[in-house]
Amino acid sequence: MTLDIFDQFISPTILGLPLAWLAMLVPSLMLITQTPKFIKSRYHTLLNPILTTITKQLFISMSPQGHKWALMCMASMMFILVINLLGLLPYTYTPTTQLSLNMGLAVPLWLATIIIGMQKKPTEALAHLLPEGTPIALIPMLIIIETISLFIRPVALGVRLTANLTAGHLLMQLISITTFMLIPIISISMITSLLLLLLTILELAVAMIQAYVFILLLTLYLQENI
Repeated sequence: MTLDIFDQFISPTILGLPLAWLAMLVPSLMLITQTPKFIKSRYHTLLNPILTTITKQLFISMSPQGHKWALMCMASMMFILVINLLGLLPYTYTPTTQLSLNMGLAVPLWLATIIIGMQKKPTEALAHLLPEGTPIALIPMLIIIETISLFIRPVALGVRLTANLTAGHLLMQLISITTFMLIPIISISMITSLLLLLLTILELAVAMIQAYVFILLLTLYLQENI
């Protein structure tokens, strides 16, 4: 069967139900929940200092008004991270390889930062569209360019996450197929197996880095509007 290049964005289904729903539900069950118990779980003890360190790095240079976003940003990062990691398991599916899901995450968060900027300091928010000292003749062109760059930000967030994860998954699939086809040639199959192992380790790092970069860029957009 001949597949279209855009078929990779179609969510697989079982009995008419998209697997993306199940894949998005599982990470929400793995997030930290506060309990009245004095002794925390090992998962809570391990994850709490990591999230605290990341939160300090992201929000240390932001005004106190932006600290209200810390919980939502960390929850979003954990959600994306767990989805990315679960997608590396055999016979699973990664919803973050779909552009529609990533845009569904990027657009509302980006739009919220714009709305806050318009509410808190509308003059400074609009001033970003026109650099200081611009010649009068270039003002209309620069306003158009800055406006386009502003609306491209959520597209960049979604496309970056989709492209990095999709490229890594395609490479892993191609190398695994090559390894399977070259099993009779032991020496070459061992080399491709080693390459597949190294690529899997790289994809683990990419899954974590892309979740962090997504939230990092979001905090930078938020910092401009607070």
